[in-house]
Amino acid sequence: MSVGKQRPFPPTGAMQRSNTHLGLLPWQVRERRFQPSRLGRRGLDPDEVYAFLDRVAADMMALHAEITKQRQENLRIKVALRRWQSEQAEGGRR
Repeated sequence: MSVGKQRPFPPTGAMQRSNTHLGLLPWQVRERRFQPSRLGRRGLDPDEVYAFLDRVAADMMALHAEITKQRQENLRIKVALRRWQSEQAEGGRR
């Protein structure tokens, strides 16, 4: 990938989690180091950095999707509980 060429974001296929790796753990993100850029350029290898960012983004998207799913399930349970409590309260008044 050339330095002057901007990479499209979000990457295509970012919505899909890869089966080739397990989810990232916080310590893996903290301890990740990148190789210096090749050909005597200063900085990090852009391809390596972008690949890692893709992986972090995919893991974050999976976590956010799971959080949303859990919140929806939590709301569904709360609504069902309130409905049940109302039915029980009405039944006790009769």
